[in-house]
Amino acid sequence: MARVTVEDCLDKVDNRFQLVLVATKRARQLARGAEPFVEWENDKPTVVALREIAENYITASILDEAPEEETTEEDVLIAAVEAAEAAENPPQAPTPPPDI
Repeated sequence: MARVTVEDCLDKVDNRFQLVLVATKRARQLARGAEPFVEWENDKPTVVALREIAENYITASILDEAPEEETTEEDVLIAAVEAAEAAENPPQAPTPPPDI
């Protein structure tokens, strides 16, 4: 399919608003590395997502899936700092209680 139109996709979902939500979620999955169900013809993830919807590979049920946990740049930096601190200050063995 060379071009995809909104009309091609509207037959597959309830309305334009749902189409936006479905296409957005699928485009984000594709951008994060999910395997496409259609041939990737040097298109952007949003175009591929719309082509998948038009060809019935993706439906509105994608909205019911649990959201993927996103790793932010801040999370990566915090993990790196914690790893560096742990390497500099290895945990010490507990000291035995004093003899009385």
